[in-house]
Amino acid sequence: MKPGCQGCQAGEPLPFEFTMAFHPILDLQRHGVWGYEALVRGVSGQGAGQILAMVDEANRYKFDQACRVKAIELASSLFVEPKTRLSINFMPNAVYEPAACIRATLEAARRVGFAHQQIMFEFTENERMTDVAHVQRIITEYRKQGFVTALDDFGAGYAGLNLLASFQPDFIKLDMELIRGIATSRARQTIIAGVITIAQQLDIAVIAEGVETVAELDTLRASGIHLFQGYLFAKPAVASLPAAWLPQRGSALPWAETSADGGLGTRAA
Repeated sequence: MKPGCQGCQAGEPLPFEFTMAFHPILDLQRHGVWGYEALVRGVSGQGAGQILAMVDEANRYKFDQACRVKAIELASSLFVEPKTRLSINFMPNAVYEPAACIRATLEAARRVGFAHQQIMFEFTENERMTDVAHVQRIITEYRKQGFVTALDDFGAGYAGLNLLASFQPDFIKLDMELIRGIATSRARQTIIAGVITIAQQLDIAVIAEGVETVAELDTLRASGIHLFQGYLFAKPAVASLPAAWLPQRGSALPWAETSADGGLGTRAA
């Protein structure tokens, strides 16, 4: 048995329990919720950092598989609209063999009747990708199964133009550090305008994540972006779907403050 497969199928159960919080991604062109990102949480509401601290080499394959299954099971019971997307974070280095490692995901989706076309897989790298060709194989296999993919934290760390030159996901999510202060930063506005042009040429859609102020939102909308995620609209809700603020419905922003964990991604959200 291959090491990755053994890590998923054999060994002890995970030494901890977890659940998922859901954070909306809004389509402001259609004035509604486009989808939800599933963010790992402890069963008592602990942040992702506390859960991820318990993930190690011995259990990371099993944890990656368990996250996918948990997200799909919860989403199937919470989502009302049939076309709502579910965005699941995954670790490329925890995918040993793309076709084999997707089986648990396919089985979970089949069991609860969740369409493959509703699922988006987000990947990012806190560590340098040592095998870019492996990531390309993952993207190819996922597209074959009807999933879409997104490159998260674009513009931060290793998730940059070099990766985009090697493979093209269906979406890129602009890193919140690029967005912070964009309303008054000519440099940030110019960089994001360039990224949007590149994405359009490559048929890649852009999502702006980490949006926290109306000024940021207005500037990004003026640049042509219409998919948004951030604390301006809602905070993640554990095992439930939060109510989301939409610009045309009012101006009260009770939750538009930066949190300690940033509220984004499974790494620290």
